Amino acid sequence: MIDECLVVEFSVTGDDCPLADASRETDAAVEARPPQLRTDDNALLRFSATEGADDLARVLDADERIRYLHASRTDSRTNFRCLSKHPCVVHRLTDEGFMAESLQYRAGTERYTGAVVGHDVLQGVLAAAADTVGVSLERVFPLGSEDDEAVAKRWDLTPAQEAALRVALELGYFSVPRESTASEVAAELGISKSAFLERLRRGQATLFAQVL
Repeated sequence: MIDECLVVEFSVTGDDCPLADASRETDAAVEARPPQLRTDDNALLRFSATEGADDLARVLDADERIRYLHASRTDSRTNFRCLSKHPCVVHRLTDEGFMAESLQYRAGTERYTGAVVGHDVLQGVLAAAADTVGVSLERVFPLGSEDDEAVAKRWDLTPAQEAALRVALELGYFSVPRESTASEVAAELGISKSAFLERLRRGQATLFAQVL
């Protein structure tokens, strides 16, 4: 048994998969589960969006690579399911042992968060990433023994909430005095100010509930 498990984050640019293309054409910020590759080489995609969901649906519905697109609304979020005939970059990393747990698409750029078991597997995943255009390693860190949930759910945050908190911290939004405004952080995230503030409040509430 291998005791070591590592959390890995990748940034991907230039992918021509349907979700990347659709996020590039719209203002939608897409949160996706790892695609499931079927034996007929079609991938089952499950993803959601809050901002720009209508435009996202329109673009994907017109994409010939997408089949059986279904959308359902829950509060301010729209959930999608469909089949895609186009392979995604994440499949190449998965073939080498990357266990994807969350995927984000925004303005054509993707972020993958997942895990690898051991450094030998990590080297294979990194080799595959190096051979794939536009894939760069963001960070690697050990998965703690207490993190037995999905790595993206360590604090029960959604990927969007985690991104909002991370970018806000990087831009000095929490500094005293503040080094950036809510509008500036929202612009960096590519979302509206109201969407940023909602994610920030929800993320903070989740963190405070667990820490305090």
